[in-house]
Amino acid sequence: MSPTPAKPLPGMPAEGSTAPDFTLPDQDGSDFSLREARGEWLVLYFYPRADTPGCTTQACSVRDHAGDYEAAGARVVGVSPDDVAAVKKFADKHELDFTLLADADHAVAEEYGTWTEKSMYGNKYWGVQRATFLIDPDGQVARVFPKVQPKKHDGLVLAALAELIS
Repeated sequence: MSPTPAKPLPGMPAEGSTAPDFTLPDQDGSDFSLREARGEWLVLYFYPRADTPGCTTQACSVRDHAGDYEAAGARVVGVSPDDVAAVKKFADKHELDFTLLADADHAVAEEYGTWTEKSMYGNKYWGVQRATFLIDPDGQVARVFPKVQPKKHDGLVLAALAELIS
């Protein structure tokens, strides 16, 4: 049995709720809409910034576990507040073969409750809180992983998918 995920942060969609629909450009500038993923399991993960150490660790791990996600019947989509050019550069540099979305105005991050006030070295700023949402084939939020750690992400998500799909 997979570990129980932490309680969603305030403003995040709750498990069992309908995942908020959205349309964003991917790394190639093509539009991706959440409704396109209906009929399949979706791993929707939010990350703070392309090509930073933690985000690179997480994305490369997703890339390296592509076969596991495919075996689970799940599609992985990453979302960051970067523009299309930054997301494209990140995807190309690390040979990321899954969809990355550019949420430059952070509207989708706000809708998913991942746009939060953060603090570093006493300075407050706004940014994306790393979080992952498992969305079932009917568009319902099946699991929420707030504040997920990059190195533990795939293990938690793949265990939850195995439990949910079995």
